[in-house]
Amino acid sequence: MKDNFDLKLIESCRKGDRAAQKVLYDRLAPRMFSLCIRYVGDRDLAQDMLQEGFITLFTRLDSYKGEGSFEGWARKIFVTTVLMELRRKDTLKMSEDLESVRGMKTEVTSQMQNIGYKDLMRLISELPPGFRTVFNMYAIEGFSHKDIGDMLGISETTSRTQLSRARTWLQNKIKEIENV
Repeated sequence: MKDNFDLKLIESCRKGDRAAQKVLYDRLAPRMFSLCIRYVGDRDLAQDMLQEGFITLFTRLDSYKGEGSFEGWARKIFVTTVLMELRRKDTLKMSEDLESVRGMKTEVTSQMQNIGYKDLMRLISELPPGFRTVFNMYAIEGFSHKDIGDMLGISETTSRTQLSRARTWLQNKIKEIENV
C-alpha cells in the first residue's frame, strides 16, 4: 500500500509551514483518533491524546528519515503517547482486570464473524484497560508479545494471558448481544 504522504509535504512541515501542518493533520487525524479511542475508550481523553500525539509528531518530525511508511512511523508515536498516559494514570494494572473475568466461559468458535465493525469497536473500547491495551497492541497494531511485554513492563506470559482473557471477554459480550 502506497503511503499518502509525500516527502515535500513532510519537509514543509519540518520548516514550520502551518498550511502543510494542517494538511498533514487532516490526513492523519481520523486514523490516529481511531487508534487513540481504541486504547483509552473515552472520546474526550482520546481527543487529548490525539493533540499530544501531534505535538510529539511535529516536534520529532526531523527524526523521520523518509525510510518506510510515514504513517507507520506516526502510528508508533501515537501508540507511545497513549501508553505513556495509561502508565501515568496507572490504568494498566493487570491484577484488577484478572479479577473481573473469573468465571467467564471461553468458546473456541469465532463469534466475531456475526458482529458488525461498529459493534466490535464499541466492545473493544469497553474492554478493561489492561485487556484493551494488550488486545490493541497485539491484534490491531501487530506487536509481538515480547514487544508488548517490553513496552508495558510485563512478562510475555502476562501479555499472552491478557490477550486470551480479552478474547474471552469479547466472545462473552458478543454472545450476550446475539442472545438479546
